[in-house]
Amino acid sequence: MPRAGLTPTLVAEEAARLSDEEGFHSLSLAAVAKRLKVATPSLYKHVDGLAGLRREVALLGANGLGERIQRAAVGRSGPDALRSTAEAYRRYAHEHPGRYTALQRLPLLAGAEPVLTADPVRVLAEVLRGFGLPEDQLVHAIRALRSALHGFVDVEAHGGFGLPEDVDETYALLVEGLVRALRQWPGSAGRTNDGTEP
Repeated sequence: MPRAGLTPTLVAEEAARLSDEEGFHSLSLAAVAKRLKVATPSLYKHVDGLAGLRREVALLGANGLGERIQRAAVGRSGPDALRSTAEAYRRYAHEHPGRYTALQRLPLLAGAEPVLTADPVRVLAEVLRGFGLPEDQLVHAIRALRSALHGFVDVEAHGGFGLPEDVDETYALLVEGLVRALRQWPGSAGRTNDGTEP
């Protein structure tokens, strides 16, 4: 018999906590059931098997990141919004490594158009609009920004930065490089025909 008070939301939240503590790849129905003190079959009333559990963790991760970077961008625009958003992005990846890993797989887990309450890609698009990018360049800029931020936090998470120089300083320099690149993006309002800033 299912535990009284157990809901799909509680199951998903426990799965997300487990993913953050032990890694998304360690997530299993049995592990979540053990933490909730229920029999594994009881979870099937609340989640569509392991695939459904993974999907719910990915959705929690995407919405959590979206909300975090959205708050960071409020009241800011252009370079200030990008700096604040980038810092919030990295902090979220540090604080919720399992959810962060899961959200990278969201299109595969939830379909091409998952319904999100706070879509991180839409938040980044709004931040990038503050650089005067033309609409036909926005997708390219979003991909470049996501690749840079994700690449850094992924290498960092896997212990790939072994040299003694300060990693925080490296990240700050990366973000400043992105600010300069976006100011000079082809066709942007901040770029003249000869490629220089007005």
